[in-house]
Amino acid sequence: MSGSRREVLGDAAIRVLAEAGGRGLTHRAVDAAAGLPLGTAKNYHPSRDALLRAVAERIVEQYERTTAELMVSGARPVDRASLAALLTGLLRNVAGPGAPRMLAYLELQAEAARRPWLADILAPVVAADFTGFEHAQRAAGLPVTPRRAATVTLALHAAIPQLLGGSPSAVRSAGLDDLDAFVHGLLESVYGP
Repeated sequence: MSGSRREVLGDAAIRVLAEAGGRGLTHRAVDAAAGLPLGTAKNYHPSRDALLRAVAERIVEQYERTTAELMVSGARPVDRASLAALLTGLLRNVAGPGAPRMLAYLELQAEAARRPWLADILAPVVAADFTGFEHAQRAAGLPVTPRRAATVTLALHAAIPQLLGGSPSAVRSAGLDDLDAFVHGLLESVYGP
């Protein structure tokens, strides 16, 4: 199979996970989402675990590509305002065009609670977030400590499920209806005014 067919199947599996959840991830559903003949996904990924592995690897690959693109585009913050803009932009992406990938990632995290090998595949994403967000806070000139950096990262991670699945009133209650204010408030809570 060519790399492009694997990518098509991986992207289709991400869409299926995002739309139908873990129970909806079947070979048949992936074939349909990819617009490929029935049996194609099963030929490449013969078991459900193989399909889960493939979608997890595709998500990690997309995450690494997106991170590399951000670094090349010069998205490194130089002060608190540019850090806030970067973090707000990331949350907007999660709530917008990045929502399917993030929903699929969260589904995989739930599956990983029962399949430790899946957690091992996803671990680089979490590790990279903690490292990357700490570097971004440092680049912005903030008085970073490991605890402060982790607090910011954990707060951002906690915001994601609310943005993706919360009702409008829950989003409002969490302060996520105004992402600019949320991020500025988070940075102020951790680092002061």
